[in-house]
Amino acid sequence: MKKISTIFAILCIFITLQAFMQTSGEPWPVPDKYEKLKNPVKSDSTSLAEGKALWVKHCQSCHGKTGKGDGPTASQLETPSGDFTTEAFKRQSDGALFYKTYEGRKDMPGYKRKVPTEKGFWDLVNYMRAF
Repeated sequence: MKKISTIFAILCIFITLQAFMQTSGEPWPVPDKYEKLKNPVKSDSTSLAEGKALWVKHCQSCHGKTGKGDGPTASQLETPSGDFTTEAFKRQSDGALFYKTYEGRKDMPGYKRKVPTEKGFWDLVNYMRAF
């Protein structure tokens, strides 16, 4: 009986780790059309202020005030909300950030119906770059 319990415990741990790896370590492919997209909005004080307003309204609850993925609802998500201050995040193209914010995936909702203009998405990208 002890052997069966040990095997069951190992199996449960393995299944849990597999589920975690599939949801958190999975790459987020970005279509070439977006990957190569250039940000047409200059990152100035106006854009950053508008990006911040959108961030506070739509993003801060999960991604946190400073983009570290530590917002008050982040712990309720199945997938990590990410740390926008890392080099890995900063290496992403502006078009990739636009696409991910626009389309969403899993716990990350798409904002194509919530952010009223394309410029708003670029303002958000500029603000995310400021972390």
